[in-house]
Amino acid sequence: MAGEHEWISTNIETDLPPFAVQAGHDSDGDPIFVGRAYHKGDVVVAKVVPNKQQAYVAWGGEEVNKHDIEVLVGHNYHWVPDANGSVPPGAVSCGLTSLGEPLYVGRGYHANSLTPGKIHPSQGCLYIGFGGEEVTLTNYEVLVRN
Repeated sequence: MAGEHEWISTNIETDLPPFAVQAGHDSDGDPIFVGRAYHKGDVVVAKVVPNKQQAYVAWGGEEVNKHDIEVLVGHNYHWVPDANGSVPPGAVSCGLTSLGEPLYVGRGYHANSLTPGKIHPSQGCLYIGFGGEEVTLTNYEVLVRN
């Protein structure tokens, strides 16, 4: 449902909006927030790192820099463990692939970071961007609000 969650349009040079949802932390401890961005016809989860004025999406095997993003804001969000492309009731969708498949907000541990990314149910995994690459994780947490 499109109106279920509030996404605020912004860019990486602007301060985060109030009540931005934190997703985790970078390997150096910098906080990471939940965002989304358009890329090649998809709407995908973006990792937003305000201390570095950077945002990235994982797509096509790469971690891609984004300038214009939307940041998820609100309350009563929490993270639930899941795996293999599965998502629980109340999972937060970030948008759709160009083929119309819903993508969901997840996060996973990789290289001392807790990084958000897109859960792609038909591909059975979470994709995160890290170190310039798209990393595949089969165990992850799903962002939910219920």
